Amino acid sequence: MKEKIILVTGAAGFIGFHLCKRLLEQGCRVIGLDNLNGYYSVQLKLDRLKQLGITEVIEGELVTGEKFKEDFQFIKLDLENRNELPQLFEKFKFTSVCNLAAQAGVRYSIENPNVYIDSNIVGFTNLLECMRHAKIKKLVYASSSSVYGNAKKTPFETIDTVDEPISLYAATKKSNELMAYTYSHLYNIQTIGLRFFTVYGPWGRPDMAMFLFTDAILNDKPIKVFNNGNLSRDFTYIEDIIKGVEKTLLKPQPHNKKYSLYNIGNGDPVKLLDFIKAIEKETGKRAKQEMLPMQAGDVEQTWADTNALENDYNYTPSTTIHQGVYDFVKWFEKYYS
Repeated sequence: MKEKIILVTGAAGFIGFHLCKRLLEQGCRVIGLDNLNGYYSVQLKLDRLKQLGITEVIEGELVTGEKFKEDFQFIKLDLENRNELPQLFEKFKFTSVCNLAAQAGVRYSIENPNVYIDSNIVGFTNLLECMRHAKIKKLVYASSSSVYGNAKKTPFETIDTVDEPISLYAATKKSNELMAYTYSHLYNIQTIGLRFFTVYGPWGRPDMAMFLFTDAILNDKPIKVFNNGNLSRDFTYIEDIIKGVEKTLLKPQPHNKKYSLYNIGNGDPVKLLDFIKAIEKETGKRAKQEMLPMQAGDVEQTWADTNALENDYNYTPSTTIHQGVYDFVKWFEKYYS
């Protein structure tokens, strides 16, 4: 599979790191790109890269690590960079692109809207333009369950209307789907959008509930429980997510469609209070709960209908919430020991 050269953007991020690792195990050559911004711990991002053999990062330069040699090279670069990103596409003839680079976080988008426009809109446009001019014909990109807003109908299906995003983050992800459609139509690029549902697991983001709750419980600090705990999430373990992304990236689209959208989740929502109980069990400590009202931009529930991904790519999530929480807590305790 060495003939496959895949660009993974957001390679130092949670999902991007795990995807790079999986693709390398599958024998692909991977070029990783990330701007290593300070939205959360840069050290955590650098430590993920170390797992891939990258011990030195130089702004705007490709670096090669010892572990995978030239099978994995990394570049610190912004997607918005209209000078250097096209040069990367000139240097490598990518067979496909997986775009996981984005400014993440629902609540952060309310306080810092311009960052989301720059990264999620301008950056995504720049990436599409590079693909168009380089004549690269396949893009898998991260959308989000947040596009469903506060939909009451469950489970969420990709045929549902998603015209009422309740955060700017969600609006940018919906915009990405529209832009992908346009480029599929105009330039014959196959685009596959994956609407991720709450992803958790080892090496996870520090701004996510799994990380925040575990950290607080282990350090005897109160956890913030929004909407008085009346929330449910389709928590999806990272390994299940990566199996799905890998299949959409490496396998042909079964219906040969140029534009596709899929939910990628567990298909089994968990109540927030039950999620907290699972963390309590694995840490052996009781949580100090601070009950709070609903946060602006947040949604009450998420629930993925994954039938399309199961039918087209044999996607079968299998990790229980108890196994996933166990794995995360063990990683957390080891990493922060």
